[in-house]
Formats: sequence, structure tokens, C-alpha cells
Amino acid sequence: MGEEFNPSKPIYLQLIERISHQIVRKELSAGEKLPSVREMAISSGVNPNTVQRTYSELERMGIVETRRGQGTFVTEEENILSSLRENLKEKQVIQFINDMREMGYSDREMVEGLQEYLQKEGDTKHD
Repeated sequence: MGEEFNPSKPIYLQLIERISHQIVRKELSAGEKLPSVREMAISSGVNPNTVQRTYSELERMGIVETRRGQGTFVTEEENILSSLRENLKEKQVIQFINDMREMGYSDREMVEGLQEYLQKEGDTKHD
């Protein structure tokens, strides 16, 4: 019933990430209604106050908007959704680069590794 959470990171931040990823993957569309706080709390196995904090933070970020008496909806502002997508991409790239540098890989080795992987992946998709 509940979801798995990383104990070293606040749950509301993890929920923000999950919802943001769902939006970027288009599992949640612009203008789509999010589950109510209560529904989200039950499905996630967390306290409703945690979900309320998540929704409030997403609203502060401009990613969702609350319509009085109707609920919380994904923004229809394309520039905000594009910015969210770019920010998530940059965060993943930075994480990847930091991890690879920590293991001792050079920038050239990273680029070559990515090119090789993408080439192999492209070849397998065409088989």
C-alpha cells in the first residue's frame, strides 16, 4: 500500500521529486488534477500533513496550482514545465558527472562511455 522512502531525506522532498518526475514523463499532464491530500496520503502511506506540505511547496514552485473547492492541478504554464524538465535533466547530469569523477573517470572517458552506450542502445532498439 505505502511507498518506499529513503530514511535520510525528508518524505515531502521525495514526494516532490516523484510528482515532478511524473510530470516530466507526462504521466501527469498539464492541467491534470492531482489526487486529494487524503487520497495521496493513503496511497503513499504518509501523514496528510506531509502531503499538504508537498503540495504547498509544489505550488510555491509554480508547478501546481490550487483551485478553491476543486483541488490541486498541474500548471498549464509551458515555460514552467519546460524549466522543470531542464532542471531535472541538469540535476541528473551533475549527479552522474560527480559520481564518475569520484570514481576517477576523466571528462573524455565519460563522453566516450556515453557515446558507446547510446550507440549500443540504438543498435539494440533497431533489432
